Amino acid sequence: MGMMDEAIKETVKDKKDFTKTNLKEVAIRNKQVGGSHYKNFKIQPIDYIEANDLTYSEGNVIKYVTRSRRKGGAKDIHKAIHYCEMILERDYGE
Repeated sequence: MGMMDEAIKETVKDKKDFTKTNLKEVAIRNKQVGGSHYKNFKIQPIDYIEANDLTYSEGNVIKYVTRSRRKGGAKDIHKAIHYCEMILERDYGE
């Protein structure tokens, strides 16, 4: 279970009138919305991101690089670079 799942569980565990939802089941039911640019990959970016407890920014790097040849081309690579630059600044002071 990823860190986000644990945080959500902690947030809702004692709330009354709140229905807990299995987020993985919801994701499986809803599949990809708005295109097919991830459907043919052997490993879905979200599965890789969650399995490795990546941050939001790190996950976006993976997502944009993965889909660049099927969806956004150079624009997606520029987005990935932007997130890499933010990671460098935030985590490494560069």
